[in-house]
Amino acid sequence: MSGNMADRDGFIWFDGKIVPWREVTAHVLTHALHYGSAVFEGERIYDGRIFRLAAHSARLINSARLLDYELPWTREEIEEATRAVVKANGLQTGYVRPIAWRGSEVLGVSGIGTTVHLAIAPWAQEGRLSVQAKPGGINVTMAKFRRPSPDVAPGGAKAAGLYIICGIEKDRALKAGFDDALMLDWQGRLAESTGANIFLAMGDRLVTPKVENFLDGITRRTVIAMATRRGWSVDERAVMPGELAEASEVFLCGTAAEIVPVGAVDDSRYQVGPMTRALMEDYAKLVRQPDSEGFGESSHLAAA
Repeated sequence: MSGNMADRDGFIWFDGKIVPWREVTAHVLTHALHYGSAVFEGERIYDGRIFRLAAHSARLINSARLLDYELPWTREEIEEATRAVVKANGLQTGYVRPIAWRGSEVLGVSGIGTTVHLAIAPWAQEGRLSVQAKPGGINVTMAKFRRPSPDVAPGGAKAAGLYIICGIEKDRALKAGFDDALMLDWQGRLAESTGANIFLAMGDRLVTPKVENFLDGITRRTVIAMATRRGWSVDERAVMPGELAEASEVFLCGTAAEIVPVGAVDDSRYQVGPMTRALMEDYAKLVRQPDSEGFGESSHLAAA
């Protein structure tokens, strides 16, 4: 199979039909290509089931609304389509990328008058930040760009246009020999990495940045719930970059990444400690439970 994502065997659900992979195309004058108006999700398949599918589908719909357009499919219809295309591809494990975008009927800053499209593409893929080759954790550097303030961009939307600074910082980190970059928010507080949330172990508790105009990740909420079940305190609060030097453990979490220990943030070094290891084990068990498709720990998205 080609490494080119456009040249693969398999099927993609596209605007209501399961279509051969290579036949799914969008025009070069598609609004989303020029103005970043696409919204998307990243989902994982475990044992043939999509983890927290309902929460992801709800967030996809809400992201479009934050960009001022509606998807012409209900959450239930999106879930049914996702299961169908995963089955059509015969996948037991892998990754799913639903993406919705505004079409080519209008090309201008305003997207009014465009049709809305939806594609759901699943493929076999393990975590992008796999720690298998790095038992001591990944190496992270501080980013230069910051996450925007709420009066600049709708940070609660998983929108394509909002990821441009993440892509720049990810590339910058990789070229410098790091695995990822850690971004601050507009006030200089810790926010997230380029594609995952961050947790710090400080004493007997976990600390994670309070969500203010960045994604309240579905995996993030799951980690908080797992820690709470273990009887650990979790502080969601403003976290300053200087506190990285005080942490005993640091890890990232996200759907693609799962839970990934951080071995270093620039000059600060960390062990892969007991809290991180315990949560990794808990998460590995949780994602394979029969009821893992539902909202679960992410029920706060049910009304989105």
